[in-house]
Amino acid sequence: MTDVVVKAVYATVTDEDGARFIGFVDATEESYAMFRQDLAGGPVWFELNDEDFGADDAVAQASIGPGGLELVLYPALAARFGYARQIAVRLKACDGAEAALVALRAMLGPVFIAA
Repeated sequence: MTDVVVKAVYATVTDEDGARFIGFVDATEESYAMFRQDLAGGPVWFELNDEDFGADDAVAQASIGPGGLELVLYPALAARFGYARQIAVRLKACDGAEAALVALRAMLGPVFIAA
């Protein structure tokens, strides 16, 4: 069961200050899922709707499912995300989703599994 849903209308991939940012944002720009990693590699920061709801290496699994991007977070980090463990990023009408998913697959490596 999904705990949080982000209905993304646009996605971005941006390199800035030595890091790559991948974001999926809703129409109001209040709900989002954002990933960040240094361009040299290292831990992937995941943030959900607010910088206070984020952590390094929080995503245990990512996949593309019938509803879009499906994320499962590590149980030990659930408190950092308001006790959410499963996040769905709906991509039905998301501009830029294809490029963002390609970049995210490269960023997450083996965490991003084939659906």
